[in-house]
Amino acid sequence: MKIAVVGAGYVGLVTAACLAELGNDVMCIDKDHGRVALLQAGGVPIYEPGLDDWVQRNQHAGRLRFGTAMAPAVTHAELIFIAVGTPPQEDGSADLQHVLAVAQHIGQHLNGFKVVVNKSTVPVGTARQVERVLHEAQQTRGTCVHEVAVVSNPEFLKEGAAIHDFMHPDRIVIGLPEGATGDRARTLLARLYAPFNRHHERTVWMDVASAELTKYASNAMLAMRISFMNEVALLADAVGADIDAVRRGVGADSRIGPSFLYAGTGYGGSCFPKDTRALAHSAAGHGLRMRLVEATEAVNAAQKQVLVQQVCGRFGGDLRGLRFGIWGLAFKPNTNDMREAPSRTVIAELLARGAELQVHDPVATSEARRALSQDLGRPVAEIDSLRFVDEPLDALLAVDALLVLTEWKCFHHPDFAAMAQHMRAPIIFDGRNLYDPAQLQALGFVYQGIGRRNQAASRARVSPQAETHRRVAHPG
Repeated sequence: MKIAVVGAGYVGLVTAACLAELGNDVMCIDKDHGRVALLQAGGVPIYEPGLDDWVQRNQHAGRLRFGTAMAPAVTHAELIFIAVGTPPQEDGSADLQHVLAVAQHIGQHLNGFKVVVNKSTVPVGTARQVERVLHEAQQTRGTCVHEVAVVSNPEFLKEGAAIHDFMHPDRIVIGLPEGATGDRARTLLARLYAPFNRHHERTVWMDVASAELTKYASNAMLAMRISFMNEVALLADAVGADIDAVRRGVGADSRIGPSFLYAGTGYGGSCFPKDTRALAHSAAGHGLRMRLVEATEAVNAAQKQVLVQQVCGRFGGDLRGLRFGIWGLAFKPNTNDMREAPSRTVIAELLARGAELQVHDPVATSEARRALSQDLGRPVAEIDSLRFVDEPLDALLAVDALLVLTEWKCFHHPDFAAMAQHMRAPIIFDGRNLYDPAQLQALGFVYQGIGRRNQAASRARVSPQAETHRRVAHPG
């Protein structure tokens, strides 16, 4: 099938590469000339495991092309996917300017019946707006008005596992307009997604509004599970329970399941924060409050402060003269995405209290430099108390404690003996509950997890080494 994908960001690029892998003829369009030039040269502007191989292989096979011109993409395609960003506005609503701008450009070049597929995450009613813009653009052009079916086909991709999620979907949600155009769209989309339905039907057909709402509801539900377990973890600390045991007990219930029940430093990324706020804002526009969604966001904002509170519980609020190592900057492993990453909150708070930081991430350093420069109001290169290092052990040199913020696999089984030799004090604040408290205690570490029935770090006094270092650095 002939397909156009507008937007070479995370969703658009994965969609284009995967549809090309299925044998389709795909043109991927983006207005960013630098990004397109990089893709045409075989590069990939985002980090997603395996994506570079898929892009290069399908380019070489002639099934995947990149460009900046809309006209050839529209005339080429039977199906046109809109996969551009919908960033949050100050009031929490989704900014649709990019989606509607793409619709206008499509409308200016229509040469027959097309199926326009909203792949971007958009609030209920967006398909109607896209349809109106397409119609107006054709009228402005002064040519005959071609029929268009505007469809909602939300993505359910996890960063770090996006290719697998696309090629092995739990479900394919498609919202169709009523009438003959919807019937024509269903025929084309059923053919496109037929490879995924050979063994059992994965496509869930519905109306457009229901499909648009399904995406937001799904992300809000997953975010609620995370925030709920983070609150239970705080209670576990208070009553002496182990949240990991609680997680396993709760997740063993077939009605609940084990996914998204891990306590930690809060969720981040491009989806959960943005989509929960957009859902609450959408409800408010209809005179409703989504109290669970609002609470989910509030709990998450507070959870990003938990590690800072633990550090201050041990060392006090004045962290001048103390040095901390940080493992992990991206909001989750297998991505370089720093959007809403808990590390941004933790780093800003520790620096504000006078701490020195040595930070490491296997992939996200460049994005972290950009994001933190924005947060801190000046380039991180000008901040002497914040140092990026290339190796995990380098982040531990003469530190008073380690903070683990992202569960990269390379952090799961470190050489604890080597770590202790590098650190001024063997103290770990584990924001992802990677380690066994009993094992760490046996190795001589002071360990503090999230709800792990081990509050030695918060109860202990500042180590003599750290206090000596503090007095030397700040004799007053």
